[in-house]
Formats: sequence, structure tokens, C-alpha cells
Amino acid sequence: MSSGKIIAVCVSKHKGTPKKDIGAGVLKKGFGVEGDAHGGDWHRQVSLLSIEQIGTMRDKGLDVAPGSFAENLTTEGFDLEALQVGDRVKVGEEVLLEITQIGKECHTRCAIYNKVGECIMPEKGIFATVVKGGAVKTGDQIARV
Repeated sequence: MSSGKIIAVCVSKHKGTPKKDIGAGVLKKGFGVEGDAHGGDWHRQVSLLSIEQIGTMRDKGLDVAPGSFAENLTTEGFDLEALQVGDRVKVGEEVLLEITQIGKECHTRCAIYNKVGECIMPEKGIFATVVKGGAVKTGDQIARV
């Protein structure tokens, strides 16, 4: 799957909590999603997770949706697992992301884990910095460049 689409754009006011799908947002160069707690000058400005991975958790009986695992961008039909650190992806017409981390270490059980009983971001989450900012919305294309 060389390209797919964005099915949710999510933000939260606090780290470690589920995010809310806002449908559209602005990704700022060197920051992340405007209005999101994870934004800032660091290597995990934007997080991505596929609806297919969320579906595996639904199959286990969990009540989860886009944003439940605190991802900023929920994708569909795009092979996030094929990405490597250093790869770049284009989102929509303008946004360019650079992959900086695959998975993450969780030192404590966050609100997400406590709510759903399991978190897939440590293994399946993809993290990136914003190389070129711009608007992003549900339905936008995502592709490796």
C-alpha cells in the first residue's frame, strides 16, 4: 500500500489521554498539530496509527475509535508498518512529515491503558516531525515520498 487516506485528525489538551477527532487541523513546521498537547520542539510532534490496528483492538472486544490511543492522524489503507526512521510522507496537498521513531517506551500505565486495558502505541505507533506545515483533514491522501 503506497498510499492511503487520513480518516481522523485528533488532538488532546493533555499528554497520555485519548484524543478527540476534530476532522481538520493545521500542522505547524517544527511543532506538530496546532492545539495538541504533544506539539513542541521535539522528535514526536505527530503520531500516526492505522484504523486497521485499531480494528485489531476492536476485535478483542475493546470500545476504541480514532484518537483512543492518542494518535494525531489515523490512516486507512496505508502501510505504516513499512515505514522506517528517516522516511518522509506527504499528507494532503502541503504537509511533509519525517518519520523519527517507530513505537515508544511506556514507563507508566497511562490513562489510555487504564481506559482500554491495552495500548498499541508502544509497538505500532509511528512518530514524526513536521518538515513542511499546512492544513490536513479527513479524506486527505497520505503517501511515502
